[in-house]
Amino acid sequence: MIQIVWEFHVTPGKEDDFERHYGPEGTWVQLFRKAKGFVRTDLLRDSEVRGRYLTVDCWTDLRAYDRFKDDFAAEYKTIDLQMEALTQSEIKVGIFEAV
Repeated sequence: MIQIVWEFHVTPGKEDDFERHYGPEGTWVQLFRKAKGFVRTDLLRDSEVRGRYLTVDCWTDLRAYDRFKDDFAAEYKTIDLQMEALTQSEIKVGIFEAV
């Protein structure tokens, strides 16, 4: 299994919307579930830094994630543009494997 970690700094006042769209039943997960190999998304809220979140998207393997990116590129881009106002920054921390 691989885990793709993203760090977000949410626009002040948009935290509820962010949590709704990026949480385990949110807009992104609805898209990810269309793809074979998606396992789950965990949403983590920083308890010390207001507005800082991590998402951890779990996939069976890198090949499944790569297929998803190819097969759903247009939908991904559309959702990404719709969500831009929710965040001040977005950083892909990396793709990790359990050891």
